[in-house]
Amino acid sequence: MAETRRCERCAKEFEPKREHARFCSARCRVAWNRESWNRANKDQQKWGSENWEHGQRAGRGAESSALSWSITAMRDTTDRLGRVRASDRAQAFAVIGEAVWWVTIVDATLVRYYPDEYDAALAGLPAWQRKVTDGTFGGLRFVRNRMGYYADHADFILPRVDEAGGDAPITEWIWRSLPPPDMPDTQPPKGQEWEISRHQAYQEFLAGHPVGVTFDRSAAFLDLVVRTAREAAAVAADG
Repeated sequence: MAETRRCERCAKEFEPKREHARFCSARCRVAWNRESWNRANKDQQKWGSENWEHGQRAGRGAESSALSWSITAMRDTTDRLGRVRASDRAQAFAVIGEAVWWVTIVDATLVRYYPDEYDAALAGLPAWQRKVTDGTFGGLRFVRNRMGYYADHADFILPRVDEAGGDAPITEWIWRSLPPPDMPDTQPPKGQEWEISRHQAYQEFLAGHPVGVTFDRSAAFLDLVVRTAREAAAVAADG
C-alpha cells in the first residue's frame, strides 16, 4: 500500500508528493494559512494589541529560536570544513557528516514552517538553478539517510591529493558514485520511491562533484529562503 497522511486542515487522507508535505492540496495549504491569519486577528481584537503581540512572540518563539540555532549550527559546521586538517580522516569524515545533517535539518525546518517562502525562493531561481538546487537537496537527503547506517563515510567520499602529492582540502574531496540502494521489504512503496529518487539525485548532482561546492550551493539557497521569510514578515508587520 502507498504511504498516506492526514491533511492538517481537512483531515483527508492523501498520498504525499513531497517528503514533508502537510496538506492534501495547495487549496488546503492556502486556506490553512488564511484561517491562521484570521484567528490571529481575532486574538488581537480579543486580548488587545499588547497581549496579542506577547502571545505571538511566545507562540512563534520556539519555532524562531529552533530555526535560528539550526542555521547557526549549520553555518558553523560548514565553515569548519575549511579548517579541519585533511590528514585527520576520522575528523574530516565526521565534519562532513555533521554538515549533511545540519543542512538537511534546516531545509526540512524551512519546508515545514515556511513553505510559501521556500517555494517563492525556489521559483525565483532560473530553471537550471532550480533543478540543480532541488536535486542537490535530494542527494543530501540520500546521504543523510544512509551515511553511518547502511554505508560508511568513506563509501560516500573520495579524499583527494593536491599537486604536491599531499592531502587536498576537504572542500575539494569528491562524492563517490554509488549503486542503487537495496530496499527492505518492510519499507512502504512510497518510501522506496522517495529513496530511489534521492539516489538518482545523488548520482546526478553530487557524485563526481566537490564536497565544498555542494555545501556552498545548499547553504546559499537556505540563506535566500531565510531572507525571503524575513522580508515577508517585515511586509506583513508594516501592513
